Amino acid sequence: MAAGILYVVATPIGHLGDLSLRALEVLKSCEVLACEDSRVSSRLLTRYKLSRPLRLYNAAHEIRQAALLLKKLKLGENVALISDAGTPSLSDPGFRLVRACRKEGIAVLPVPGASAAVAALSVSGLPTASFLFLGFLPPKSRREVFLRYDDCPHTLIFYEACHRIEKFLSEAREILGNARWACVAREMTKLHETYITRPLGEICEEKLYLPAKGEFTILIANTRFAL
Repeated sequence: MAAGILYVVATPIGHLGDLSLRALEVLKSCEVLACEDSRVSSRLLTRYKLSRPLRLYNAAHEIRQAALLLKKLKLGENVALISDAGTPSLSDPGFRLVRACRKEGIAVLPVPGASAAVAALSVSGLPTASFLFLGFLPPKSRREVFLRYDDCPHTLIFYEACHRIEKFLSEAREILGNARWACVAREMTKLHETYITRPLGEICEEKLYLPAKGEFTILIANTRFAL
């Protein structure tokens, strides 16, 4: 029996109309949809009138859930891996399942689409030729990371939660400097989406990122950049 295919499917980061036509066809065709949170994914399926079994695949039980999905793939079932928003495996669960499939010789195919990091970079006005994606930083090591990448020649891209954004930007300004250009993206593709590109000092002093809602994508340019 031929093994199934694991599809890594990007889903909208906010606006549900951003789901690609190919992603929709893959979701319709797969026997199993592995999702991070069934409540979130159910809204997407309802929007497109899809009825598919949802199997949880989240960070809390990723190793065990990856093993269960691998069994289904070996039995010939196709699996679509989705996250709450954006591309699975990028600051979301997915890596362990993809790695297990690669070890077993099971096909893994991407279905490209939304990524908050790339979407924010494309409209930031900061250098796009090279960038370093660092995702969510553990709060206790945040200062260490800023110090490590102070002289990095690439645009730095981070994710941060709304309840930590003020502290994140304050520490970034303290270590990287007031004059360092940054872009703060909030609520991308949603009703209150906002993009602020200014020096870190201005962003922090004027608290331009408030009110702090949803998740943030923060981009910080290298020391040589000036708008």
